[in-house]
Amino acid sequence: MNIPRAEHPKPQFQRNDWMNLNGNWAFELDNGQSGQARKLFAPDACFSQTITVPFCPESELSGIGNKDFMYGVWYQKKVTVPVEQKNKKVFLHIGAADYKTFVYVNGELAGTHKGGYVSFRVDITAFVTDGENVITVYCEDDTRCPMIPRGKQSEEYYSHGCDYTRTTGIWQTVWLEFVPFSYIDKVKYFPDAKNGFVNIVADLVGAGELTAIALYEGKQVGKASLVSNGGSEQLRLDVSEIHLWEAGKGRLYDLLLTYNDDRVQSYFGLRNVRMDGFKFLLNEKSVYQRLILDQGFYPDGIYTAPSDEALLRDIQLSMACGFNGARLHQKVFEERFLYHCDKEGYLVWGEYGNWGLDHTDPVGIYHFLPEWLSEIDRDFNHPALIGWCPFNETWDIKGCKQYDGILELTYLATKAADPTRPCIDTSGNYHVITDIFDVHDYEQDPAKLAESYKDLVAKDEFKNHCNHRQTYKKGQPVFVSEYGGIRWSMVDKGDNAWGYGNAPQTQEEYMARYKGLTDILLDNEKIMGFCYTQLTDVEQEQNGVYTYNREEKFPASFFYEVNTRKAAIED
Repeated sequence: MNIPRAEHPKPQFQRNDWMNLNGNWAFELDNGQSGQARKLFAPDACFSQTITVPFCPESELSGIGNKDFMYGVWYQKKVTVPVEQKNKKVFLHIGAADYKTFVYVNGELAGTHKGGYVSFRVDITAFVTDGENVITVYCEDDTRCPMIPRGKQSEEYYSHGCDYTRTTGIWQTVWLEFVPFSYIDKVKYFPDAKNGFVNIVADLVGAGELTAIALYEGKQVGKASLVSNGGSEQLRLDVSEIHLWEAGKGRLYDLLLTYNDDRVQSYFGLRNVRMDGFKFLLNEKSVYQRLILDQGFYPDGIYTAPSDEALLRDIQLSMACGFNGARLHQKVFEERFLYHCDKEGYLVWGEYGNWGLDHTDPVGIYHFLPEWLSEIDRDFNHPALIGWCPFNETWDIKGCKQYDGILELTYLATKAADPTRPCIDTSGNYHVITDIFDVHDYEQDPAKLAESYKDLVAKDEFKNHCNHRQTYKKGQPVFVSEYGGIRWSMVDKGDNAWGYGNAPQTQEEYMARYKGLTDILLDNEKIMGFCYTQLTDVEQEQNGVYTYNREEKFPASFFYEVNTRKAAIED
């Protein structure tokens, strides 16, 4: 059977014993949220439609294509657990489902999860039986609820401005995993690039011996073991050959972890990041961040890439234009994408879809922080991930200012959960406590852009449109984390094509503006990086370097030449 998105969804923590459940599921729309009362979780419940998982029902690839608001959706699938797996623990994994999810097995509630972006699992061992089992998943969502983060999903019926088609329900791979009763629950890697080792912090279930074997290009370069009674353990793994993970060079070590009968295939990269004055250091070398804003939307899959190859291609398209990384914007990207970033040496910022959350209400922290910390925990080990940014542009809501305590607490919790990476509290505005002072600047005139940043060099100060609410402190690193956004549509030259500022009238004018704006940022010796808006057009937003279908608007070689010359701040 042809299974969509058949690849393993968690390549940094992969067991051989797993079953991909993507493909056809029975489907039922439940806008009245009455399905639980009507017992749609029952194994013999009747469903009127069929959907292709993992694609959301708004997408064409799902076979549904319903673009209207959906407040409740049901999924059901019959699954036979292989006989050889029945004496193991059985975990049901869902890559992501928006927003509140209920999992039923054979009519019994097995678990729930709240949050639309991060992967979760449910232990269904006690609910599965020999032979056929019925798995039912119910998801509730309300894009317009002020306590549900929606990211770039439109809260209006139509897409508009920089908000796009919604995603409801399951939108990443669903799979079963079969695990011994004594097993490795999770691991965290703390690499030391200078001294050539990685500290492994492992959460173990049951007593046994943990062994870690590192390989580089197939050659064993390190091995370490310890005996444990279970719980949290630390294991130092030295490597005999040091191969640094760098921008554009994703040198990865394969890692085999065993704990009694449990075997996990993984990998890690030797790299360290830190800030030093105005500079961002990767392995103690100043690296200028030439980033692109990546929204992670697809014409046929919406939030979900149609294939694993499509994930890799977006990275390759970006690198072909001379960008060395991306802000993964207003969305938590799937682990397969981060895996390709790791392999390609592609720098990325871990972000979250905070738009839609009422950050003026202190209660908002309870609807944000748990899933944000889950994201940090899930993605901690990816070497490509070089910083965290939980919020983006925390504008006033109905005349009320942000509650600063939400941003401050989130920053402090982020640093406690991960002291190894810098954290930007809110990208663009309004900063409360941050490791990097970043700004969004969509000035379209290069001369005016240069004027804005001349005092940064001369006086170690600058002003922007948010200075009435945030203050730059002398000596802070500066990151222009959104700029450009030059409108250039291949399909609509009228007002329906949304973008920033006035659209250029000719290709020559576009190219001159892009080069002029970018040169200003590259030549400023106190700016650590830029992020251009954006990789592709998304629906009506027509300011991508590529079209929504990933076609060139201008030669990639033009962008590459402009972007890759040495920046003033680089070593």
